[in-house]
Amino acid sequence: MGDVTYGACCIDDYTARALGCDLLVHYAHSCLIPVDVTKIKTLYIFVDISIDTTHLIATLERNFQPGKTIATVGTIQFNATLHGLKPVLERAGFKVLIPQIMPLSKGEILGCTSPTLSADEVDILLYLGDGRFHLESAMIHNPAIPAYRYDPYSRTLSRETYVHDEMHTLRRDAINTAKSAKKWGIILGSLGRQGNPNTMAMIERHLNEKGIPFVNLLLSEIFPGKLASMADVECWVQIACPRLSIDWGYAFARPLLTPYEALIALGVREGWETENNGVYPMDFYAKEGLGRTKPGQAIAA
Repeated sequence: MGDVTYGACCIDDYTARALGCDLLVHYAHSCLIPVDVTKIKTLYIFVDISIDTTHLIATLERNFQPGKTIATVGTIQFNATLHGLKPVLERAGFKVLIPQIMPLSKGEILGCTSPTLSADEVDILLYLGDGRFHLESAMIHNPAIPAYRYDPYSRTLSRETYVHDEMHTLRRDAINTAKSAKKWGIILGSLGRQGNPNTMAMIERHLNEKGIPFVNLLLSEIFPGKLASMADVECWVQIACPRLSIDWGYAFARPLLTPYEALIALGVREGWETENNGVYPMDFYAKEGLGRTKPGQAIAA
């Protein structure tokens, strides 16, 4: 089909069905959209990447004191290794927690979805994987816990940080600007299953209740130039990838909100400062997240 695939959310069953395919094979990601939900028969091919666990364990023993509680997370490709590490680290004197945010697998995190950890119970957040994108989700959701990343390819352990105050300020400013917008634009992401029509319907209903006019767009990828051509739209909400707003929202001429931020701007939900103890939530594909809104929830919310 020739379209980009960023992750598990990009399972492209709609396009495959439109092309007349009988079977869709999705390689290397977790089963984010269950096979009984996809519109054609779907085969998920899981990938398990083996690494040098001896070096990882030696690195942890060299850098951390026994008795520390380590919460281990990673991308799905390293999930088997993650679970295999637990008994070995426990024998070395560490306490190991493999957290879970339902319905993801234990230890699995996405760039928009991570489990909540207690700073009183966890000393270290250890991410197994390359890059920072997924780890940043866990750091945003757990700002009080020191985060470390072990890259299995370079075999390096690094302390990772995130500038929470700057992100919070940028997102708060976007929300406040959106509150006075006279016309909104709602983007339903068409890249795989990123967009949720029920979440879109929920936001439409709240805009209609407030008498705010809006326009709907269907986009596979969202770029500043595309939106800048519609100068009469003073605020955008994108039901696609929350990280697009969080990471790149500042690059857009108008506020580019996530569904969560849109509900705050419309007065439906409290901000994270009061509702979530100052922690910006990363729960888009959690069981009750806005990436999984059901038809009944769209009406009642």
